[in-house]
Amino acid sequence: MNRKRFSLVKPTLQTPFHIDFDWWKGNDRNWRVYLYSYLDSADQERITEVEQDLQIDLVDPRTAEVHRVDGLQHLIISRYARREGFIRETTSTAESIFRLLLANGNIALTPVEIGERLGREPKTVLNLLAGERTYKGIRPFLD
Repeated sequence: MNRKRFSLVKPTLQTPFHIDFDWWKGNDRNWRVYLYSYLDSADQERITEVEQDLQIDLVDPRTAEVHRVDGLQHLIISRYARREGFIRETTSTAESIFRLLLANGNIALTPVEIGERLGREPKTVLNLLAGERTYKGIRPFLD
């Protein structure tokens, strides 16, 4: 498995963050259940009929690299995360950031960009993401 090494340098307002699904899968056995909860009932029925290990090729629009992603993850990113109301004002900051990154195709964003898009203070975003706890696999993106 290809693992990226993480820097000991403290993230800044310009550090890009993304959802590290490998980290999430390794640290939360219920990650599929969590993503599954985003689906409507029709898709929930269809997904149960589809093989759990379905992998989809996803092309990074910036680098043109092809990455294999979980089919459920791809469905959430490509369809659900783009729907009106996917991110609400009443949603917690950590959940809002997670949903924003999904809606952005999991293309990394800095705390400044996240703050602008969510109407939150970038310093608050940074403090949340750079703390000791990792929320929903959101980690610094290292090339």
